[in-house]
Amino acid sequence: MIGTIRKHQQWLWAIIITVTIASFVLWTGNRGSRDAGMRGTGDFGSVGGEKVTKEDYINANNEVLLQYFFMSGGNRYSEEAARKANFNLEQRIYVRLLLIQKEEQYGIRVNSEKAGQFATRMIQQITRGNAVNANDFSKAILEPQGLTLEDFDRFVRHEIGIQEMIGTVGLSGQLVTPQEAQELYRREHQELAAEAVIFSASNYLAGISVTPEALSQFYSNRLALYRIPERVQVAYVRFPYTNYFAKLEKDLTNLNETIEMNYQRLGTNKLADAKTPEEIKAKFKEEILRRSADPLAKREAGQFADPLFDTNPPPLVDFPKLAKSKGVEVAVSAPFAAGESPKGLDISADAAKLAFNLSPSEPYAQPIVGKDGIYVMAFEKRLPSEIPSWEQIKGKVTADYKMIQAIMQAQKAGSEFSQSVSNGLAQGKTFDAIAAYAKVKVIQLPPLALTTREVTNIDENVPAETLKEVAFSTQPGKVSPFRPLREGGLIVHVKSKLPLDDAKMKTDLPAFTAYVRQTRQREAFDSWFRKELERAHIDAPALRRQQEAVGSAAKS
Repeated sequence: MIGTIRKHQQWLWAIIITVTIASFVLWTGNRGSRDAGMRGTGDFGSVGGEKVTKEDYINANNEVLLQYFFMSGGNRYSEEAARKANFNLEQRIYVRLLLIQKEEQYGIRVNSEKAGQFATRMIQQITRGNAVNANDFSKAILEPQGLTLEDFDRFVRHEIGIQEMIGTVGLSGQLVTPQEAQELYRREHQELAAEAVIFSASNYLAGISVTPEALSQFYSNRLALYRIPERVQVAYVRFPYTNYFAKLEKDLTNLNETIEMNYQRLGTNKLADAKTPEEIKAKFKEEILRRSADPLAKREAGQFADPLFDTNPPPLVDFPKLAKSKGVEVAVSAPFAAGESPKGLDISADAAKLAFNLSPSEPYAQPIVGKDGIYVMAFEKRLPSEIPSWEQIKGKVTADYKMIQAIMQAQKAGSEFSQSVSNGLAQGKTFDAIAAYAKVKVIQLPPLALTTREVTNIDENVPAETLKEVAFSTQPGKVSPFRPLREGGLIVHVKSKLPLDDAKMKTDLPAFTAYVRQTRQREAFDSWFRKELERAHIDAPALRRQQEAVGSAAKS
């Protein structure tokens, strides 16, 4: 296939400029903990009764990393980003192995011509239509992630094989008649003309009076909610990335060219907070310097932390002395509870959890990567749970009391108006007349369809999905019951169904029918594959160890 990629090179030097140079700076990183699984005992488990070899495991691992790369729009794999995306690397490796096994059982083989065309489209998509040759794609994208063109070749062939398997197994999903597709189109694109009355707590806040007696009772009933949980303070030394910027600006001889190439390649797509070209380029510069400073800061932090993890580490009281001897300053964090991040420390939730779990018996944490630098932390103090004094909490209690009272008033007003609407309609009055008499504001909504994603002219506390649910469960010409919301509620008057644009439907229907068939086909395949997963015995040692560790922790 690699030769075929070269054959499809109307895609050449633009991407060599805009990706290759920039990527060496922006895409570097170590393979981290995922290498640990490959350096293990040699037990890689089995799938469907077939033993998984080390080569099988490594190949599937590399294919899943490529899968993540294309799914994320060109981002390299990181454990933190994968967790946020609910992307479990170990699970996907064994799912990939089962899919490959099923491809082989179905006798699916992909020729090089087809693979080359598919690879071309994938790379052009990720590079926004630019062109690249195989060698430069490997150097710019694959090698910084420890991958090869052979990994990419194998990944592409298996991806095509999976698509062919979806087409074979999910064939029943293609059985969508034109009449059924047209009915589905009508249902999804049917628009309603509607208006709404929103009862928002914010409109009632100013009228809430607070008496000492009511506030005292409110506080007493909710005392547990105001208890401050157990908190921890940590001492820390930070090695900021900015410490290395001046040196890096001198050492990175192609820095300005790299910034310009990143700007030409990405423009404003990933920098919503930067508006002008100068601001965008400044952001690119900062990111390049930060990534280049990362290994330097890690090395210095590691050298500082080495004595803390010797056989006889220094006692906690000597942590400031060690810092002073190295010419760095110790700071102490503000108290923080479980699930919180220490104020002033730009670290991940996982790092904050690690910091919270420090104790006199395990006082030091290995260097932690933050957004602004590398941190070395030591246990400082654990503060017991407590009830704050009334002076400390009075402002929050008062605000909470007023908000809850305002919500109750908003919902009471909404329920009373709903009853007025029912009575008025029964007497032959119009909704507009009833609303005018009640002096409530009626909001004219834009046309609503099931495909509507956002409604711009309503209160931000009214979810568009809730608004659609209420509207489409109300008959045209009718008024919905009052729907309570988190901070108030709403009533919707559905005036009518709007006529469907038949000309537009005729134009859209072929693509919509293809979409429905593709979706049904995928659903049929997913149903089949779930059964195959249940039927196939998968032994994944790393996952098994994770489950055993969770079980042991639960017992303890």
